[in-house]
Amino acid sequence: MSSTFFTADTHFGHRSVLSMCNRPFANIDDHDRVMIENWNAVVRPGDTIYHLGDFAYRCGPQQTRTVFDQLNGEKHLVVGNHDFRNETQHLPWASINELIEVEVEGTTFVLCHYGLRSWRNMRRGAVNLFGHSHGRLPGTNQCIDVGVDNVGYVPVDAQTIRARLAELPQLIFLDYTDDEPAMMLPTSANV
Repeated sequence: MSSTFFTADTHFGHRSVLSMCNRPFANIDDHDRVMIENWNAVVRPGDTIYHLGDFAYRCGPQQTRTVFDQLNGEKHLVVGNHDFRNETQHLPWASINELIEVEVEGTTFVLCHYGLRSWRNMRRGAVNLFGHSHGRLPGTNQCIDVGVDNVGYVPVDAQTIRARLAELPQLIFLDYTDDEPAMMLPTSANV
């Protein structure tokens, strides 16, 4: 039985990400090797994985392809800001999107590189998964950063995501209609 995983912000080949994000690796070669090992430790060849952007940066086309080819799974790309500047979009992804909705184990996930303020069916339980913020943008019980800096440098599955969401502040909606909200806030906010 195959599984579905999510990740973001791997930044393969990006030396500066080590210091910018305090990643615990001695050098970029160590970083890339461990990230590949972590990926393949959970993602099997028949699994599906959605990468929510910033796959590689300043990596070079040959090295980007070498890394890609070592990674297990049917790989889908949700384009990030660094994926426009390199060879990432030329890799043989199963699909490339800027925003996509997928249903996994009864949950609708709205996938975007960026954290969204509002998304389709959020009142009906749809969950926004994002990257880009490197763990600096707080989540709620309906949106979470699945980037490697926020989830232990490993792709995560729907069950893990739901467990993490349960620990986050609940969204409240500040309007009372059936339409999408004009604004929402975590319940811990003063309203």
